[in-house]
Amino acid sequence: MSFIGESFSTAIALLLALDSEVLTTVWTSLWVSVVAILIAMVAAVPLGGVIALRGFCGKRLVLTLLNTLMALPTVVVGLLVYGLISRQGPLGEFGLLFTPWAMVIGQVVLAVPIVAHYTVAAVAGADPRILPTARTLGAGPVRSVLQLLLEVRFGIIAAVVAGFGRVIAEVGVAMMLGGNIRGYTRTMTTAIALETSKGEFAFGLALGLVLMAVALLVNLFLNLLQQR
Repeated sequence: MSFIGESFSTAIALLLALDSEVLTTVWTSLWVSVVAILIAMVAAVPLGGVIALRGFCGKRLVLTLLNTLMALPTVVVGLLVYGLISRQGPLGEFGLLFTPWAMVIGQVVLAVPIVAHYTVAAVAGADPRILPTARTLGAGPVRSVLQLLLEVRFGIIAAVVAGFGRVIAEVGVAMMLGGNIRGYTRTMTTAIALETSKGEFAFGLALGLVLMAVALLVNLFLNLLQQR
């Protein structure tokens, strides 16, 4: 217990002192995850809307695939993206491997199925009279769909927040694609794994506290949306 108590005190001291390495690691995590979830949102929200509103052959299969991809292991995503952006891969000429953008790509792959799935659920659960009413009032197809998305905006926001919670806490993609380079691609999760293995438990605990604080804020935000 004394070891944990001393480590906790040291971790708090690091946070209060605004340790530069802690701040850099936290900033890298937040920057990569926010950029990834914004890109995923742009791709997944329209995708989820189309899947929910359109009837097509194989729709049930697509929904099953989305459900499966929500549980996709991060190391598998890291492996696939690594193959694409490594020097031998088709995108190797861009030099993306072991950069923050490599982590962004991997996290986008992780987040898109989650955001799309919850968007499908939000749109499918909307009042079915919204689209016919909008069209009756003279709105075109695009305007009608935008009105529907506006009505289910809290569900879509919840989808985006859920996707953010997934990517901010993952470690496999960040480790495999970013390389855990100090001051460049080291995130909170990769730093926790590395520092703990080196015996720097207090430093890892400090980052763990920040990560838990981020997770708490995300969950509080989701609870507020559910109350709405």
